[in-house]
Amino acid sequence: AEAPSMSDDNGTISRPAVNVMVATRDRPELLRRTLQSIAEQEYEGLIETIVIFDRSEPAHSLAVPDGLRQVRVITNERKPGLQGARNTGMEQSTQPVIAFCDDDDLWRPDKVRRQVELLNQHPEVHFVSTGLAVEFEGETTERVADRTRITHRDLLRSRVFDATHPSTFLFRRSLVESVGLIDEDVPGGYGEDYEWILRATHETDIVTICEPLTTVLWHQASFFAERWQMRIDGLRYVVDQHPGFQDEPVGLARIEGQCAFALASLGDRKAALRSAFKTMRLNWKEGRAYLAILRATGLMNSEQIMRAVQKRGRSI
Repeated sequence: AEAPSMSDDNGTISRPAVNVMVATRDRPELLRRTLQSIAEQEYEGLIETIVIFDRSEPAHSLAVPDGLRQVRVITNERKPGLQGARNTGMEQSTQPVIAFCDDDDLWRPDKVRRQVELLNQHPEVHFVSTGLAVEFEGETTERVADRTRITHRDLLRSRVFDATHPSTFLFRRSLVESVGLIDEDVPGGYGEDYEWILRATHETDIVTICEPLTTVLWHQASFFAERWQMRIDGLRYVVDQHPGFQDEPVGLARIEGQCAFALASLGDRKAALRSAFKTMRLNWKEGRAYLAILRATGLMNSEQIMRAVQKRGRSI
């Protein structure tokens, strides 16, 4: 059954149908948990989840063709990886609102309802997000933004991870039509979501709910874990695509610090130290520079540093 059209006095659809993009690869148990959290949303409109299997056999048994919590199972028909999978889903989506959810994350039951309500309250905005709770090794850390509205400049200065994790994204379909799909040329797909929201915020601010309505699971099964050269290539690609970084030394320092740590983890001590010192020249307060020096000098290894940071719900 299709969701009824529910409009307010101004003709705005108050409970629009939502397509949820869930790209997945070889994580069936986590995927089922994710789909359950989507099915349990306290939202009176239609939520159709599109599960995109990337380089893995699709589980057609997950499909739910009818009702207000439908599930469609498809395969990635574009470039292998997260970018191609998400783009495949968006190309096949038909609903006026789109959301992302990673296949190992969870939504609180009121997430979609409250995000759609916020979208309706801000007709000038096309993108809403939420705070999140990070789960790592049995510990949970809440991360909530210190602002309710995020601009393009904010995102140049900071990743604003507290409000821009992909599993928090919910946006109008018209945004895809104006800024395009995710860039499939981002090396290894690292930072592809960040690159896309940088483009998106040329068109719209992001309004966020400053509560942890999304739970993000960090674990060793991450497909980005310890792929250091890919991180460097992806981050530098993003900087090259967005010239605005050149006017934001704090944002450049953050990314250069990430590259410095990755270089140290690759064992390239000289390059890591050069990158760390460049980071400090841009912004001496950027902590990643000092973590890179710790790693480059051998005082701590990458796993020790990353574990200590992640236990605080942070990342490098």
